[in-house]
Amino acid sequence: MTRKFNFGAGPATMPKAVLEEVRQELLDWKGIGLSVMEISHRSPEFVEIANQAESDFRDLLDISDSYVVLFLHGGATLQNAMIPLNLSSEGGTADYIDTGHWAKRSINEARKYTKVNIAASSEDRDFTYFPKQSSWDVSKNTAYLHVTPNETIGGLRFKDLKESEVPIVADYSSAILSEVIEVNKFSLIYGGAQKNIGPAGLGFAIIKKELLGKAQSITPTMLNYSEMHEHKSMYNTPPTFAWYVAGKIFKWLKSMGGVSEMEKLNNKKAKKLYSFIDQSDFYENKINKEDRSIMNIPFQLNNEDLNSRFLEESRDAGLLALKGHRSVGGMRASIYNAMPEEGVDALINFMRTFEKERS
Repeated sequence: MTRKFNFGAGPATMPKAVLEEVRQELLDWKGIGLSVMEISHRSPEFVEIANQAESDFRDLLDISDSYVVLFLHGGATLQNAMIPLNLSSEGGTADYIDTGHWAKRSINEARKYTKVNIAASSEDRDFTYFPKQSSWDVSKNTAYLHVTPNETIGGLRFKDLKESEVPIVADYSSAILSEVIEVNKFSLIYGGAQKNIGPAGLGFAIIKKELLGKAQSITPTMLNYSEMHEHKSMYNTPPTFAWYVAGKIFKWLKSMGGVSEMEKLNNKKAKKLYSFIDQSDFYENKINKEDRSIMNIPFQLNNEDLNSRFLEESRDAGLLALKGHRSVGGMRASIYNAMPEEGVDALINFMRTFEKERS
């Protein structure tokens, strides 16, 4: 079978080497006569898998002992409720930076459990830029400030966060492990796994220990970060297979040279694709250049009548899931860690041919 290039935003492409290793172990994990999907999450075998995954995740991101690491159900979306329930109160205030679809999802969920102040927004220009940190109007007594450093749908990216006295919470779903970040600048980093970590269904949270133990009384046990930490992310049966695969991807990333090497490769891939789009009159990316994502690259055709043909022919060429989100239209190429450079080259070659044939 010839593998095709998956440009989908999630579930996303995964390293071929990891998939092959999983296939090899699927029926019999380490000679025990069972699949890893069949062993108890409380068995010594799975506890070893879980502990090693956390250790490697910490190594990759240089996470200090002042943070706890959790692997959770519900991806990032469930944590949109967990965060205000654990960090704020019904009568308190939390601040949010509104930068597009996923920021709005976080905002709307938080409003059910606390007061929300929009400290900054880029809606005035259709979310084509990220507001400068110097422009953020943060509430005086806010419980935390929430940012979405990579808007998966809009293709917007925030970098170079400056130190803040306010606890910073960040949804890093589609950018985690893609570039070096200073974890110590954040109080809570969370996200879903289905982009750069592994299969859908798993979520992660990196939380400063000092934030634990402050959950609202109405917080369900399964949504209480302290409870989940106390039970080592195993209050109930966790998504064991996704956790197991995540551990393998962490090993793969370390074999590739770690996050710093992935950042170099990701910048190279993104630069190639943006350079091609920018020199073309046929395609366009509307995001402010200094705020462009290196993970999710949306682009529009100057003739929208050709959208369906572009998708059909790209699919026939082995380039899958290029359709943009319904809220913005056009196309989107998600080029996560596991997308090889040859995948980006294949996309550019197809785009060049498609343009020539219709110009």
